[in-house]
Amino acid sequence: MKVLDWNRNVIVVGEVGQAHDGSLGTAHAFIDAIADAGADAVKFQTHIAAAESRTDEPWRVNFSYQDDTRYEYWKRMEFTAQGWAGLRRHTEDRGLAFLSSPFSLEAVELLRRVGVAAWKVASGEVTNVQLLEAVARTGRPVMLSSGMSSWAELDGAVERLRGAGAGPLAVLQCTSAYPTAPDRLGLNVLGRIRERYDCPTGLSDHSGTIYPSLASVALGGRVVEVHVTLSREMFGPDVPASVTSDELRTLVDGVRYIDAALAAPVDKDAVAVELAPLRTIFGRSLVVRRPLPAGHVLTAGDLSAKKPGGGIPPERLEEILGSRLRRALHADEPLCDRDIETAPRA
Repeated sequence: MKVLDWNRNVIVVGEVGQAHDGSLGTAHAFIDAIADAGADAVKFQTHIAAAESRTDEPWRVNFSYQDDTRYEYWKRMEFTAQGWAGLRRHTEDRGLAFLSSPFSLEAVELLRRVGVAAWKVASGEVTNVQLLEAVARTGRPVMLSSGMSSWAELDGAVERLRGAGAGPLAVLQCTSAYPTAPDRLGLNVLGRIRERYDCPTGLSDHSGTIYPSLASVALGGRVVEVHVTLSREMFGPDVPASVTSDELRTLVDGVRYIDAALAAPVDKDAVAVELAPLRTIFGRSLVVRRPLPAGHVLTAGDLSAKKPGGGIPPERLEEILGSRLRRALHADEPLCDRDIETAPRA
């Protein structure tokens, strides 16, 4: 089973959610698409209707053409234990970590038997005490989403997870809006999460673009989770909040690039020494604008800064004003220290 280590590199999670629309074959197609894009993990949602919802659960948005109730929709989204095991095997065969968000204690038990690399606790489950403790007791890593939670609720969830023995914890900033507008992303929260809980943070993004995830990595996020769609023309309520598999590839490339850059801090003084030959080529030297005789006292109007470097650099201009030439110079000839007699300072 692939191990997720967000302290070693940024983890990119492709979220399938309900985009398979109840088709096991489509779910497998998502695994291949997310693997081909170079992500680290694929995440599903495990719904067991009878354990999760009452039959009168209201629709958030009634999008279904075939389900009269939300309960019927969750029922249609269920896979058998055998189906889930097949998804896990396929995921691991493609080199990805297999994740799923459980939405009931029965779903936790099902996934425990199937095997998950880490748990993802969805935003709506942050106050579900029984589910938090069941997840924590497995000792596996946990990604906790915060899309609907106050700080007090998150405090309680983090304390409970840690107290019940959860593995390494990452708390993700999230806004439960589909799609999420730029002014509601909450990128400012990433640093507060990291400081408040002394743990890695990241972004569970519903914007439908790659930009917030890239920004979150630049701000120190260690986990990026985005909904994925195979096409903008696919059916499903999450399509507007998803990135395409091609966009996911671009996102992964950007995340790897930014992560590598942040892992290699630059010493500006050391770089200046290393690039000294280029400084000579691209730098400038003070030259005389016109022919000047020996004994001439230099003024600002006598001098210009021109490439290449190697002579007296322009930053010494004020230092040499008032100096007397020891020899005659022709136009564009660079000044050297041996050419001038520095004027005494008052």
